[in-house]
Amino acid sequence: MKAPTDLAQLTDFFNRYGNALTSGDVTAIANCYALPGMVVADAYSFTFTSPAAVALSFLGAAPTYDEQQIVAAHAQMLDVQPLSAVLSLVAVEWEYLDSRGNAVPGERYSYLLRVGPDGPRITTVIATH
Repeated sequence: MKAPTDLAQLTDFFNRYGNALTSGDVTAIANCYALPGMVVADAYSFTFTSPAAVALSFLGAAPTYDEQQIVAAHAQMLDVQPLSAVLSLVAVEWEYLDSRGNAVPGERYSYLLRVGPDGPRITTVIATH
């Protein structure tokens, strides 16, 4: 196995993840995570150890996407740093599109990815500015 630094592989992964997020497909979201997984932000951190816990943690985000009528998310990769044979840290700025075709300001995250037999999976998400 090799650290997920191939841009085509990462683009495919983040396209699947963005589609799952904007469609509210919590099963597909959960399949993008290695377990246990962690989310870290300025004011909180939490971990999840099962696909069900991942799905539950993202159910709260669905109304936000619906309120803003977000229909698409595109991950612009700002930096990819290989850390080991199977780990990479990827800085991403999300670009969102609403149902009227307007750009919606996105957010920035760093994702610690581990590559396994099924490709890259998120182990840690860090909210950045």
